[in-house]
Amino acid sequence: MSSSPAKKQNTGGQKGVVVLAYSGGLDTSCILLWLIEQGYEVVAYTADVGQDDDFEAVKKKALQCGAKKYVVKDLKKDFVVENIWPSIQANGRYEDRYLMGTSLARPCITKGMMEVVKEESAQFISHGATGKGNDQIRMELAAYALRPDIEIIAPWKMPEFYNRFHGRTDLFEYAKMNNISLPVTPSAPWSMDGNLMHISYEAGILEDPKTVAPSSMFQMTADPLKSPDEPDQIEIEFKHGVPVKVKNLKDGTEKNDALELYLYLNELGGKHGIGRIDIVENRYIGMKSRGVYECPAATILIEAHLDIENVTMDKAMRRVKQELSLRFSEQVYEGYWYSPENEFVRHCIHKSQEHVEGFVNVLLFKGRAHVTGRHSPKSLYNEELVSMDVKGDYEPLDAKGFIKVNAVR
Repeated sequence: MSSSPAKKQNTGGQKGVVVLAYSGGLDTSCILLWLIEQGYEVVAYTADVGQDDDFEAVKKKALQCGAKKYVVKDLKKDFVVENIWPSIQANGRYEDRYLMGTSLARPCITKGMMEVVKEESAQFISHGATGKGNDQIRMELAAYALRPDIEIIAPWKMPEFYNRFHGRTDLFEYAKMNNISLPVTPSAPWSMDGNLMHISYEAGILEDPKTVAPSSMFQMTADPLKSPDEPDQIEIEFKHGVPVKVKNLKDGTEKNDALELYLYLNELGGKHGIGRIDIVENRYIGMKSRGVYECPAATILIEAHLDIENVTMDKAMRRVKQELSLRFSEQVYEGYWYSPENEFVRHCIHKSQEHVEGFVNVLLFKGRAHVTGRHSPKSLYNEELVSMDVKGDYEPLDAKGFIKVNAVR
């Protein structure tokens, strides 16, 4: 990082105070300096949702760029309990595959941002999301839901900004002119967003959907082909559809704190290369986008949750819940976490999980989480009733009428 301060125009902040969602990267550093040029006082805000950044270095850079203050909020446990757990209960997957690590983080980040707005008596917020992506929608919808009177400065949707900075090359030049260190290099030609749930990769060389993602890109997960030849066997305990304990049956390690449990599953899943997907998805704004993701813990937990849910939930009820899960995933992906419809869907899903409790054994090996057994005090599985060797209370003759009635149509 350059030791010399960025060149900034001292305008006295006559336009008011803006809270900028700040990562320390190229875009938000340039936006910070540009906001000061426009006459705003800038409070740089970072949400710690497990992205493993050096926040002291980010703070130093924000202040060098001219921020009046830097605020970091530790939201890791809030993120797990308030956002990830409801998605596990929902078996949340957008378009059947994407576990929505970015989508779930945005309402958590924005909630923290609104707290900073109140603390700093700010009139504005700003962010570096582009005008083509989903994040602009997620952050702005969340902001308006939490504080309808907030004013949003979104530079990438403002002609005076995007006509001046046509792309990353112009930003590099602006950063260089103002002694802002350059975090992105040609050796990593893609955009990356990380938190404790996942890392997503897009843009750059990944924009061509036939380009194979380089193995050196991945940071959370080992290459499944090179992962350990010995599996780990774990037992996950659920109550009300939420994981409350993980036990490693190999070495006896146990975790029951929500954050520690999640991070431990990330570690185990990452070691075995679990949670990688490479997809083309439909952005809410209308275009298709190629994304590569690694999401170890949630991949394991949803596999286990699906299993214990099947054992403890009535068939007809589960069909209704599956429809709710689809709605949940679409609403979260599209930025409607704080909408009345998503609050209603989350409430219904939470209600559906009353009896979803028990233990699931999962084998972690070579990129997969294999469910190998389960048991529950609320199980609807009747071993005698289903047995091929015991008649029990079931009358086989009744099946004839059942089939005939269903064949009428």
